[in-house]
Amino acid sequence: MKDVIKNPILRGFHPDPSIIRVEDDYYIATSTFEWWPGVRVHHSRDLKHWELIGYPLNRVSQLDLRGVGASQGVWAPCLTYDQGTFYLVYTIVKSFYCNMYDTENYLVTAKDIRGPWSEPAPLNNFGFDPSLFHDDDGRKYMVSMVTDHRIPKKYAGRLLLQEYDPVKRAMTGPAKDIYQADRIFLEGPHIFKRKDWYYLFAADTGTGEGHGQSILRSKSVWGPYEMFQADFMERTEEGEAYSILTSRHHEDLLLQKSGHCDLVETKDGEWYAVHLCGRASKDKNPKDAERFPESRRYMIGRETAIQKMRWTEDDWLILDDGTNLPKEEVEAPVKASSREELADMDWAGGAKRLIRDDFDKETLDLDYQSLRIPMDDHYLSLKARPGWLRMYGRSGLSSRFSQTLIARRMTEYHMEASACMEFAPDVFKQMAGLIFLYDTDNYLYLHVSKDEEVGKCITLLKAENKKYEYLADYLPIKEDRAIYLKLMIEENWAQFYYGYSEEGMQKIGPYVNAGFLSDEACREGWFTGAMIGICCQDLTGFGKYADFDYFKV
Repeated sequence: MKDVIKNPILRGFHPDPSIIRVEDDYYIATSTFEWWPGVRVHHSRDLKHWELIGYPLNRVSQLDLRGVGASQGVWAPCLTYDQGTFYLVYTIVKSFYCNMYDTENYLVTAKDIRGPWSEPAPLNNFGFDPSLFHDDDGRKYMVSMVTDHRIPKKYAGRLLLQEYDPVKRAMTGPAKDIYQADRIFLEGPHIFKRKDWYYLFAADTGTGEGHGQSILRSKSVWGPYEMFQADFMERTEEGEAYSILTSRHHEDLLLQKSGHCDLVETKDGEWYAVHLCGRASKDKNPKDAERFPESRRYMIGRETAIQKMRWTEDDWLILDDGTNLPKEEVEAPVKASSREELADMDWAGGAKRLIRDDFDKETLDLDYQSLRIPMDDHYLSLKARPGWLRMYGRSGLSSRFSQTLIARRMTEYHMEASACMEFAPDVFKQMAGLIFLYDTDNYLYLHVSKDEEVGKCITLLKAENKKYEYLADYLPIKEDRAIYLKLMIEENWAQFYYGYSEEGMQKIGPYVNAGFLSDEACREGWFTGAMIGICCQDLTGFGKYADFDYFKV
């Protein structure tokens, strides 16, 4: 029986995958947006089992995201390898949802995938989604999409190519459009070469349910590029993209939003494409929604899946089964990791996972990310109380500068999260607890505080696009006892609990529809995914701390 890979391979918020193979090792880099550190890198030996191994952008000198908006920050990293050096190009978006985007493109390099990575070298800023191509004559080029602030735009979509000088670590020579289209919008471009053809592999039709992947080719890296068009590419209107991968006409498929691919060849000559995708919740936007009315909601965000590919006799690339529909299961490569190699690992959906964290290590697990800034000693400590995580309260949950918060990804529509916390607030401006959030404007926050009349208390706060309401009264709790906090997620519904032991918890607040924590429902951001975290705020400025004994997801 043939081994299969089950999709998605990276579950929960892991969009814009870029993949490489170096000898027997595969690496995938994915976007992190406003979450810090920047760019998640996973490693595999068989394309099926993946382990998070680090973040190339892990120093403030490399990445300072203070002040960036929701779903801005680090976009669409492209990971490549050439002559013993790893290259990573990416965009830092600082202005979006506006007329003139600020899309700063950078390059970092390393000899070891685990770092250290270099300080960023600035590239051109024509648009986002940069990708570096290493030609076989030693020359290097960067391709990216082009943003256009003019009204109306000259073209629906443009892709631009410019040469990169590795000695000067800078762009060189003229920048030239290699794709211009009145109707078909392309982004997320990659260039690769096979035989005598240069292939331009690009995402089409946005990042929603209409998303897809197109492929073009040319005899010159500068073009002109011809788009692959075939009968199996289902199209319902003129101007629709010719996609070799898409789910836009099939709402029943699990892997919606499929597109934004990158390619890898195994040692045995098999070809695979990784791509972003999304699994819809059972919730939808209302008919009168300001954005995307009646759209399905994708709380988990955009994930990473993999498809097996093959080349046609006339040198075009297609899915192995000859359709353009993403598969939930695909055939694994001929050679996979040994059972012995994987026996001591705990895998979920093909990825190694952390479940319960008792905070008994010297550093935080790699799975955690924070908003915009690193969690240094000003924000938390694993040494102040061994076996506990101490979180010092800083700014409020709307802050884009100094939040004390760490979070992990929502990866399934049936999940449970819990934590044990000790916290002794003095005033109502001091809070700490368990949070289920999408961004700074959208969250459900089960937290302990202190009310003038009730005393030490617990309550549940809901923020939906800057509309705030308490879903529970200020309920008194015991002063000198640890408090246990819990969240149960069933599809798009959430129920919170609290108590003085793991077994003795009671409900707090209603069975609440959490579908608003999704790409489609949030007004400002729509590129990340729901996260589950723990946090602490002290709006007095004195840094009151909370101690967490464990955090379990």
